[in-house]
Amino acid sequence: MTEVVTNTAPPLRDEAAAAAAAAATASGVEVRTLAEVADLTAVTRLFESIWRPAPGNPPVTAELLRAMVSAGNYVAGAFDGPELLGACFGFFGGPGKGGLHSHIAGVATAGHGRGIGFALKLHQRAWALRQDVTSISWTFDPLVRRNAHFNLTKLAARPQRYLPDFYGPMHDGINGAGDSDRLMVAWDLASPPVRAAAAGVPARLDAVSLRDRGAAVALAADAGGAPVTGPADAPLVLVAVPPDIEALRRADPERGRAWRVALRDVLGGLLAGGASVTGFDRAGWYVVAKEQA
Repeated sequence: MTEVVTNTAPPLRDEAAAAAAAAATASGVEVRTLAEVADLTAVTRLFESIWRPAPGNPPVTAELLRAMVSAGNYVAGAFDGPELLGACFGFFGGPGKGGLHSHIAGVATAGHGRGIGFALKLHQRAWALRQDVTSISWTFDPLVRRNAHFNLTKLAARPQRYLPDFYGPMHDGINGAGDSDRLMVAWDLASPPVRAAAAGVPARLDAVSLRDRGAAVALAADAGGAPVTGPADAPLVLVAVPPDIEALRRADPERGRAWRVALRDVLGGLLAGGASVTGFDRAGWYVVAKEQA
């Protein structure tokens, strides 16, 4: 479930717009909403170049994006001059446009390392606040370390649910043919942590320090890189993911599947039991707080 906050007073909207503009300037792009068929077609081609789907299975189509935009939904692109380097697409969910679901966002290889993804998300945040919506949800593969860090630290979104095999087989160049487990996150756009993150000062966690202070290690990698589980017998629990699951899936599919099963059991089990993910250490650890009686 997403939580809807109705406090979208002009100062918050102005603050969000300023943060979005600063992020776009820092990354050297112009981020703008898109509505014309030519631009929407460019978005579909960009997504296909990133995900490399099987023939006949594009992530989105220009016709779908056109219909979504005409119904008042969100499609935006990040441009360096005439070149489209990133895009993001989201649509409203019920009840009554209470929240926005961000379905897909991606940045071309040529735009990596410039902060374009951050600029796109801050533009989406500012746009949503102008619609009096302050909660955005989306899903991501919890095994992808860089995405976990981006979503949970850089943006300060928070996981709500673990969703086993959410999309079914996807058959593309990123997800492979295995189960498409996802974390559903909620981005509370008006919360202090999100406002701080948008200003460039996100809260950061140190798994080594937390472990020294008694955090339990419920999932880690052994000397060979295989997943190994441990007891989740402390108020704070650390859950590891491999450094590069996409490369691992290509090089050792069986080990990639083992990580999927282990993370589903450990992280999915903790969330199902009432625990909450409080953040992510860039070194590859989810930090989970267990519900206390």
